[in-house]
Amino acid sequence: MANIIKLDSNDTLSEIAIHNGVVYLAGQVPNGDSLDIKGQSREVFANIDAALAKAGSDKSKILSAQVFITDLANFDAFNSEWNQWVKDITPPTRATVEAKLVNPNWLVEIMVVAAI
Repeated sequence: MANIIKLDSNDTLSEIAIHNGVVYLAGQVPNGDSLDIKGQSREVFANIDAALAKAGSDKSKILSAQVFITDLANFDAFNSEWNQWVKDITPPTRATVEAKLVNPNWLVEIMVVAAI
């Protein structure tokens, strides 16, 4: 059986799981809840970058992303920030859905899977 590494774990979840050269991130959310969709998106991207670096990867190796936004009216504003974040790489596959999040003030949450 291949080794499974889990990092930043608590009673509920692990923020990072690594298996067979692939890193799986738990849903990444903003650090606070007072910013608009653009500001929260930038915080989430920074959190993804940091978690991937901790796992020995980076955004250029993201295979897929699942984006959850609370209001599709924010879709274009989110995409504007996303496009800036991925402008220097080939963008990964992605799905975006409208969803309620655990904290009602969060506007975006993103899960990614990346190669190492």
